[in-house]
Parts: sequence; structure tokens; C-alpha cells
Amino acid sequence: MAGVSDPQGVSLSDLVARFGGELIGDGAVRVRQVGTLEGAGPDRIAFFSHPRYRSSLRLTRAGAVILARPFAGETARPRIVTDNPYAYYAKVAAYLNPPHKAVPGVHPSAVVDPTARVPASAVIGAHTRIGAGVVVGEGVQVLDGCSIGDQVSIGEDTLLYPGVVVYPGCVIGRRCILHAGAVIGADGFGMALENGRWLKIPQIGRVVIGDDVEIGANTTIDRGTIEDTVIEDGVKIDNLVQIGHNCRIGAHSAIAGCVGIAGSTKVGRHCRIGGAAMIQGHIEIADNTDISGGTTILKSIDAPGVYTSIFPFLPHREWLKNAAHIRHLDELAREVRELKARLDQLERSAR
Repeated sequence: MAGVSDPQGVSLSDLVARFGGELIGDGAVRVRQVGTLEGAGPDRIAFFSHPRYRSSLRLTRAGAVILARPFAGETARPRIVTDNPYAYYAKVAAYLNPPHKAVPGVHPSAVVDPTARVPASAVIGAHTRIGAGVVVGEGVQVLDGCSIGDQVSIGEDTLLYPGVVVYPGCVIGRRCILHAGAVIGADGFGMALENGRWLKIPQIGRVVIGDDVEIGANTTIDRGTIEDTVIEDGVKIDNLVQIGHNCRIGAHSAIAGCVGIAGSTKVGRHCRIGGAAMIQGHIEIADNTDISGGTTILKSIDAPGVYTSIFPFLPHREWLKNAAHIRHLDELAREVRELKARLDQLERSAR
């Protein structure tokens, strides 16, 4: 089977043999890269997943297309028919674009504590620090400028991009990806108020991250106050997300950029949280819950579903008028109750 190193690319027959699906058309057609319906040439494979792009499908010059069965007859191009075109495209894209693997070894400028366990298959980049008692798995890449605190454990084949900071005692699973600037295990925001002054509460828990987790650039995950903050297997977290202390994020949930999750919140499995959503602390969110972008969640969600609290945007003058009305809703509700009471009294008097 041709691999991505072959300058001729890979045949459609080989892709179907590897990933499944039904091939319609010439299986000998070879593709070297993925592309969009609009921009792809004969050496690229594109995907089609929504009727709004029908015109692009008809005009595409792609060598092949990935699409769902209801649309299989809408192009004469060689095509792979599958139930989930986007997921199939993701597999093909990953196959055609394998991650670069650095040469194993420890850079001379890295500082590795003699008690750390670093296998010969690992990559330790320039100006990286590996603390005392750290355990690094086979095939791990810790790239330039990372700081790994004492007693940290990093599972096999995990990749830490430059500038990642992992505080002492944290655990990172296998095959994880931590993007540049992520901070794992900083102190949770634990403070007690006494006589008008804040007293810091020591944060003695850890962050424990499961397998196959991806954490975006400049995302922060705080360590637990006493018990651990836990990110379960398969969770995908975007850039600039804040996860507070003692949170638990259920397996295979996805969290988009700029989300803030306050401490001690439990997010269920297979949840999806849209960008810039804000979630109150000390609540629980049921499995299979979708939260729309920009939504504020102030209490627990017990039943799965889609939850939205966004007020639609308007021209500014209209928004100001509506905002003024909203400010008086309580007064209006009181007046309605009073009018209803008077109406009820009049109806009783008329009987």
C-alpha cells in the first residue's frame, strides 16, 4: 500500500482498504493532499457534507470527493461514500499529513535532574527543565522551553509543544498533545476572607489528565485544593480555556476557545461547550449536553440537550431600548399580577 512518502500519493483503493467506505469511480486515482471543493486540484481529495455547498461540488476540480450517500449522485468525480464525511476526511488528512517526529535525544542546553527517568526514545528540547523524580514515557516529545516540575508523569507518545509548564506532581496520560503556553497545575483560586484581607488556601491536589487528550495554546488547568482536578480520556480543549480547581471533565467532551469553568464543576461525558461559554462553580452538567457559545450556566443541568442563553445581537439603538425594557421586567410583572387580581375580582363580582 502506498504511503504518504510516495511522491505519487495514495490511491483511492488504498484509502478505502485502510479506512472503509464505498468507492465509486476509478480506484486507481491517486491523491497527495486534501483540499477544499473550491481550491482543490486533480491531486487532492475534498469532502462535501452540507447541501449549501452543492454548487461547489458541481464545479470542483478535485481528483476525488468524500461524501455521504444521499449526495453520491451529484458529482461524476471519483468518490468515497461514507456515513460521516467529516470524520473520514479527518482520518485521510491525518494519514496524508503525519506529524513530524524529532530526532530522539536530550538537547545540551536542557536541564534534567539525575533522578528523572527519560528513555532514549524521548525528545527533550533546548532550554527545557525536567525536575526531580519525573517519569517520561517512550516516544514523548518535550520541546523547547518547557518546564516539567518534580514528580510529574508523562505517558508514552505524548507531545508538549514549546513553552508548556507542568507544575509538580501532575499526571499526563498517553498520546496527549499540549500546545504552546499551556499551564497545567497552577494553584487554584482558593482564598478565605478574614478582617478584610484574603488568606491564601494551599492547593495540594494535582491535575490528572487521561489518554488522548488535546489541550490548546495558553489554556490553564488549575490543580485541586485537596482532591485532584481530572481531565478524562479523549477530552479536546481549545485555546485560552480556563478550568478551575477540582473540576472533572468527562471523557470525550469538547470545549471551544475562551470558555471559563469555575471550580468544583463536573462536566459529563460527550459534552460540547461552545466558545466563550461561562460555567458557574460547584454544579454538575449531564452527559451528552451541548452548551451554545456565549452561554452562561448558573445551575446544574440534569438532562441532556442543547442549552442557550444568548440574547441575539441587534443594531445598537434597538439593543438599548430592549435593555431598558429588561431592566423594568420585574416592575412590569408586578403590574400584570395586580391587573390580573383586579380582573379576577371584577369577574367574581359580576357572577
